[in-house]
Amino acid sequence: MKKKVFYTELVYVFAMFIMAFSAAFTAKADFGMSMVVAPAYILHLKLSTVFPWFSFGVSEYVFQGLLILITILLMRRFKLSYLFSFVTAVLYGTLLDAAILAIAPIPANGFLLRVLWYCIGVLLCSFSVSLFFHTYIAPEAYELIVKEIPLKFNVNINRVKSVYDGASMVLAVILSFACFGFGVFKGIHWGTLVCAVVNSIFIRYFSNLLEKHFEFKNKFSLEKFFND
Repeated sequence: MKKKVFYTELVYVFAMFIMAFSAAFTAKADFGMSMVVAPAYILHLKLSTVFPWFSFGVSEYVFQGLLILITILLMRRFKLSYLFSFVTAVLYGTLLDAAILAIAPIPANGFLLRVLWYCIGVLLCSFSVSLFFHTYIAPEAYELIVKEIPLKFNVNINRVKSVYDGASMVLAVILSFACFGFGVFKGIHWGTLVCAVVNSIFIRYFSNLLEKHFEFKNKFSLEKFFND
């Protein structure tokens, strides 16, 4: 069977939209966000009570901006791709707020409905990440820092990813306790752990499925701008 061409620039657009709706559905289910997203979500829950404009989307690109600054300090240099990564974060945050508004009328007043939205959110998240793996355009700061540290310090990327995920979980717990009181878990729940277990499985499945049916090609010669 001949594979269809899927241009990587279009892949990026699809991935952004899908990831935004994945976070929106996961937040609506309220069974816990992924450990990577949880710190930004907790900051949104707390700060939006004081600053109503501090939406989930705004919190995302503010938090990712801090991660990019940390990346610059660790790397001891600035790369153009870091700027593009922040642009991706801003676009994603804007789409996330739009997605939350779009699904706001959908009911979530029963356990089974919440489970449904959670499952949709997890599947969409895994699918969007698998799409991002097939585009050269700068990823979000979460993926950027995991990619850059191994290049700088010559360590295994899988180990860096594991450490980063664990650190994100610890940070989320600390922020939850600091913002809402000791022993109070906001933004992290059993759904956070389930997502951590199944996410890599679904990402691998969707990646294999995409590569089976599509050939990924660049439409424009812009790759060098996102890797400088």
